[in-house]
Amino acid sequence: QEEKLRDAVKITAGVLGTGLLTFTLLANTVPWYAQSAWEISGQFWQTTWLQFYDLFEGNEWTIFLVGAAVVPGLAFWCFNGIFIVADLTGKPTFITRYRIQLGKNDPVDTKKLRQAILLALCNQFFVSFPMLVPMFYVMKWWGNTFSKELPTFHWFLVELSIFTLIEEILFYYTHRLVHLPLLYKHIHKKHHEWTAPIGVVSIYAHPVEHILSNTLPVMTGPMIMGSHIVSIAAWFSLALITTSISHCGYHLPFLPSPEFHDFHHLKFNQCYGVLGVLDYLHGTDRVFRQTNAFKRHRVLLSLTPLSESIPEAPKRAE
Repeated sequence: QEEKLRDAVKITAGVLGTGLLTFTLLANTVPWYAQSAWEISGQFWQTTWLQFYDLFEGNEWTIFLVGAAVVPGLAFWCFNGIFIVADLTGKPTFITRYRIQLGKNDPVDTKKLRQAILLALCNQFFVSFPMLVPMFYVMKWWGNTFSKELPTFHWFLVELSIFTLIEEILFYYTHRLVHLPLLYKHIHKKHHEWTAPIGVVSIYAHPVEHILSNTLPVMTGPMIMGSHIVSIAAWFSLALITTSISHCGYHLPFLPSPEFHDFHHLKFNQCYGVLGVLDYLHGTDRVFRQTNAFKRHRVLLSLTPLSESIPEAPKRAE
């Protein structure tokens, strides 16, 4: 266990160290014209934010509702709408040829899809949105959320790193919690009805699980940091799109790999986290690391599907 801890610390330090070194090199070598372009971009977003603020006459609740609910909700459904069309029609083939579990959801069962969409909508309207009410008062207490001055891009990157770390910790342990036999039977089993998941299934869950594992891990970071509403809108949208990619069932070029969480739906007792660091530390990715799915767990930088370049071994005849 101590060796695993040292290995996990080394991996984390290596990733953070490489990122910090890369960021430092870029920050010190960006030519003056790129810096000027960034300043102009910053002015554009600041002006846009002030126009948005004035449009709603500074009404904080309305601004919060739009930023924390409407924008992320639209991002989720517009993004998943593309996958729903692909799952139902098998087109465009540019997407469907990258299917992870070949032969599954080809096409998707329309009855199961309707149930998934309905429950996802119920979770958004009757669970997630009401949870924004106490969050709104927490953010008002901080006093920074509705500032007329936007946070700097560098500060947003710092916040994003903290949000991601908090989400990883809370999601991993709450996810392990709902896999306990009693809770799995009555709560988490709903989400695992899909052994080959699709994008909208990312929030297809029992309401209790949606609170514990889907919503609180994402909301906690901004509440701790007292973040600006623009940062919250960007983070919520990013979190919803990322989890949709993890569940979409397609390993598409240039997007984050969904192999890790797809394998969790296939095997149930592996790959509980988001980043994989806690899974490595606790040994809950041991089986995954021995599979071809682990070999495919990387960003695809070509147009050849990884199911072709790293295929599954043929099943033995009975």
